[in-house]
Amino acid sequence: MCMCFAHRRKVYGPNIIDVPVKPYFTLLVEEVLNPFYIFQILSIALWMAETYYYYAACILFISFISIAVSLYQTRKQSVTLRNMVKLTVKVQVCRDTGEEEMVNSQDLVPGDCIVIPSNGLLMPCDATLLTGECMVNESMLTGESIPVLKTTLPDLDLTYSIDEHKRHTLFCGTQVIQSKNYISEDPVMAVVIRTGYCTAKGDLVSSILYPKPLGFKFYKDAIKFIIFLGLLALIGDIYSVVILVQKKVPVSRLLLRALDLITIIVPPALPAAMTVGTIYAQNRLKKNGIFCISPPRINLCGKLKLICFDKTGTLTEEGLDIWGVVPVESNVFQPIIHEPRHLPDNPLLRTLATCHSISLIGNSLIGDPLDLKMLESIGWDLKENVTEADSIAAFGTRVLAVIQPPPMEEQPYDTKQEIVVGILRRFPFASSLQRMSVLTKRPGSLPTEAYLKGAPEMVASLCLKESVPTDFSEMLRHYARDGYRVLGLAYKVLSPDIFILFSLNRSYVESEMTFLGFLIMRNVLKAETKPVIISLKQANFQTVMVTGDNMLTALNVARNCGMIDLKDRVIFASASPPTYDKPASLKFILADPIPDQQNGTEETWSQSYHLALNGRSFAVVLEYFPNLLPKVSHRAYFAIYCVGMCGDGANDCGALKAADAGISLSEAEASVASSFTSKINNIECVPILIREGRASLVTSFGIFKYMAMYSLIQFVCVLILYSINSNLGDWQYLFFDLAVTTTIAIFMGRTEPTKELVPQRPLGSLIKVPILVTVPATGFVPINVTSTNTNYLPNYENTVLFCVTGFQYLILATVLSKGQPFRKPLYSNGTYLCLLYFLSYICLNGRITLGMCYGEIAGTNLPPTIWEYCIPVLLWVPFPSSFLLCCLVFADISIVLHYKVFKRLSLLLVLLVITPLLLGEMRCNGWSICNRRNFT
Repeated sequence: MCMCFAHRRKVYGPNIIDVPVKPYFTLLVEEVLNPFYIFQILSIALWMAETYYYYAACILFISFISIAVSLYQTRKQSVTLRNMVKLTVKVQVCRDTGEEEMVNSQDLVPGDCIVIPSNGLLMPCDATLLTGECMVNESMLTGESIPVLKTTLPDLDLTYSIDEHKRHTLFCGTQVIQSKNYISEDPVMAVVIRTGYCTAKGDLVSSILYPKPLGFKFYKDAIKFIIFLGLLALIGDIYSVVILVQKKVPVSRLLLRALDLITIIVPPALPAAMTVGTIYAQNRLKKNGIFCISPPRINLCGKLKLICFDKTGTLTEEGLDIWGVVPVESNVFQPIIHEPRHLPDNPLLRTLATCHSISLIGNSLIGDPLDLKMLESIGWDLKENVTEADSIAAFGTRVLAVIQPPPMEEQPYDTKQEIVVGILRRFPFASSLQRMSVLTKRPGSLPTEAYLKGAPEMVASLCLKESVPTDFSEMLRHYARDGYRVLGLAYKVLSPDIFILFSLNRSYVESEMTFLGFLIMRNVLKAETKPVIISLKQANFQTVMVTGDNMLTALNVARNCGMIDLKDRVIFASASPPTYDKPASLKFILADPIPDQQNGTEETWSQSYHLALNGRSFAVVLEYFPNLLPKVSHRAYFAIYCVGMCGDGANDCGALKAADAGISLSEAEASVASSFTSKINNIECVPILIREGRASLVTSFGIFKYMAMYSLIQFVCVLILYSINSNLGDWQYLFFDLAVTTTIAIFMGRTEPTKELVPQRPLGSLIKVPILVTVPATGFVPINVTSTNTNYLPNYENTVLFCVTGFQYLILATVLSKGQPFRKPLYSNGTYLCLLYFLSYICLNGRITLGMCYGEIAGTNLPPTIWEYCIPVLLWVPFPSSFLLCCLVFADISIVLHYKVFKRLSLLLVLLVITPLLLGEMRCNGWSICNRRNFT
C-alpha cells in the first residue's frame, strides 16, 4: 500500500455508511432520561408517597410497557436500516503505481480509479466517469424509473462541480446497468470523488436518521401552551397552599398536594397523543400507494396553498406521440410530413435515427420515452453487439451502436435506405443546456457528422443564421400555441479524421450547425389531470406549472387542463440583466393580444392577468425588480407560505427537495429527492395528500385542545376538593386517565378525511382567538356546578364532581370531534361513537359509579331526591351550549342550521344522554359518595 493511499485513507476513513445500532442498555438510559419519563418517574414517586398505590402501579406498568416497545422498535428500525444500507462489493482499482487489484469497496478513498464492469455494478461510492459511458438506474435518488445515460467528463481541465457535472457522475446506491467504451477495448474507468456519508446515498440515510426540523408554527405554539399550563399550575399551587394552610394541613401533606397539582395540569402524554392523527393518516396514505419518509410533514400538507406541477410525465402522459416533422429546404419550411419513415435518406432522417440515448439491454430498448417514440416513427433498428473487428472494418473505429434501416420489404415503396450509421460519441441531454448531440459515421470514406436536437430557440442560436428560415418564430409559435411539443433539429459536417473526433469538446461540436427543421410531438393530457386541477382551483389553491418546454406549449397545456381559464389573459415577462452600458430591462408581451389594444392601454392593464416567466427572467426579476413580485421576493413570505411540488423526478429533483411537500411519482417507496413518493402515476395523489394532511392537522388540534382541557378540568375539580379537605381516589384517577382520556385520544384520530376539498383551510397556529376562546369556555361548567352552590352537604361533593367531570370529558370529546369541513362526521367513526356511548353509560349509571369508587369500602349516602333530576340536567345542558359556542367561534353556525345535520346532531345528543339515563336506572340505584380522602 503506497504512502499516498495510506494518507488518503487516514483523512477520509473507510467507505462505509455505518448506521449506529445502540445496545439495549444505552437505549434504556437515553429513553429514561427523556423529559417525559423523568416527569413520569417523579410523578410515580409522588403518588406512592400519597398512598395512591393502585394508580401508581398502573402508570408504572404502562410506562414499562411503553419503554419496552419503544426500545424494541427503535433497535429494530436501526437494524433494518443498517442492513438496507450495508453494501460491500469487490471493486477493481487502479492504484497510483499503475497496478490493478481487487479490493473491498470499504477500502475505496477519493482519488481511486475504479473499473466499471460491462455488465454493470451497484455503485458503492460517488464516482466521475473518465472514459466510456454508462446506463444507470437512479430511481433510489430521483424516483425516476427510466435509466439515464452517463458520459465521460467533457473537459478534465475544468473545476469539478457535483451539480454541473451530475450527467457525468455515478452516484452511490444507483445501479449501473451496463458500461461501454467507445475508444478502445479498455474497460470503462471512473474516479472516486466521495465516500461514506458524503455520498448521495449517505445523504439519504442522514436525512432519515436526522430529519430536518420543521418550522411549523403549530409545534412551537404547543410548547408555549405547555409552558402556560405550567404557569397556571404555579398559580394553583399558591391557591392550594393558602387554602390548606387555613385548614391547618400538615406541611408534608401540603407539599404533596401542591406537587400533585403539577402532575395534573401538565399532561405528560400530550406529545404522544398529538402524533395519533399523523399515524392514522400515514397508514391511510400507505393504503393509497403514497409513502412518506418524514411523517411530521403530513400535518404540513394541511397548510399547503400553492401547488407546483411538472408538465411532461406529471400533467401529461409520459410518452409522446410523433405528430410529424417539418423539413427545411433552401432556408424555407416545407409542408409537414406526418410519417417520418417516408423521409428520403438525408441528414433529417439520420438525425431522427441517431440523436438519442437509447441502449439495448438484453433484447429490450431502454431510454427516454421521447427517444423511443422518435426511433419507432422511422422504423430503424439499433444494434450494440458489434464486434471491434467489424466496427473498424466498416467505420474505421469502434462505435457505441449501429443504427440500420428496416429490411427492404418493410420499407415504404417510395423511399429505400440501405446505409447504416454508427454512433461514435454522445453528449447527453442536460436541462441547463436544453439540448443533446451525437457524433456519427457512415461506412467508408463518408465524412463524420454531428446531429443535434433540443429546444428550438437554443438550436437556432447554435446554427448558421443563413440556414434558419426567416419565419422561424412564426412557425414555432403556430405549433406551440396549439399545444404541440416542438424540438429543433440540426447537423454539422466534421473532419474525417477519426482520432481528432474523440478529443473535440462539446462547445465546438454544437456550433455553426445547419438547421434541418422541427420535430413535432403531441403530448396528451392524462385523463386525471383536468378534474384534479379544477378541484384544486375550486378549493382556492394556486396552481403553477414548472416546465422546460416552450412557454406557448406550456400555456396551451395550462389552458387545456383548466389551470388557466380560456377567458384569462397571459403576459410573458422577459427580463435581461444589466450590462456595463445598459440597466436591467423588463418587457411584457401579451400571449394573446387584444385587438386594437396591443399597445397596453390603461383599460387593458387593469384586467387580471397570469404571468409567465422563464427561469432566467425569474431570477432577474427577483433581483432587480422586487416590486413586481412582492410576495415571492421576501424570505418572510416563504416562511408562512406552504408550497407543494409534484413531479416525476426526472429533471425536477431540486424543486421536489426544496418544497415543503415534495411528491415524486415513482414505483420506489423512498426517494432522497422528496418527502412523499406516490405509486399513483398521476396527480390524483395530490388532493389525497392534502385531505389527509388537513384531517391529521385538525385531529392534532382537537387532541391538543382535549388534552389541555382535560388537565384544566381535573385541575379545577381537585382544587374544589382541596377546599373541603378531599381528593379523588385511586380508581377515579385511573378511570379518568386511562378509561376515558387515553381511549378517547386514541380513537378520536380514526375519523377519516372528507372526500371533497373545500376552500377553507385549517388553522396552523394554537395562538389564535378561536383556540384560546374554546379552551376556557368549554371548562365553564365544572366550576359553576360546584362553587356557586351553597347547599352542598360535605358528603356528596366527590360523587357529584366525579359524575360532572367525567361527563365534561365526554362533552369535550364530542365537541372537539367536529367533522366538517375537513373530516367525515362523528357518526362515521363507529368505534369512537361506541366508546362515547359506553363511557356515557358509566358516568350516568349510579351502580357502576359505586363500583368504580371502591364498592363497599366507600360509604353510601343517598342524596336528596331533587339531585336525581338536577345532576342529569347539569350534565346535559353544557352539551349543546358547548357545541354551539364552538361553531360560533369557528364561524360554522351554518353547519348546525343545515336541516339534515341538525337532525343527526339532535339524534346523537338524545342517544348519548337519554340512553345511558334509561339504562342506568338512576332513580332506582341512587348516588354514592366516592371514597372521599381527608387530609387531616
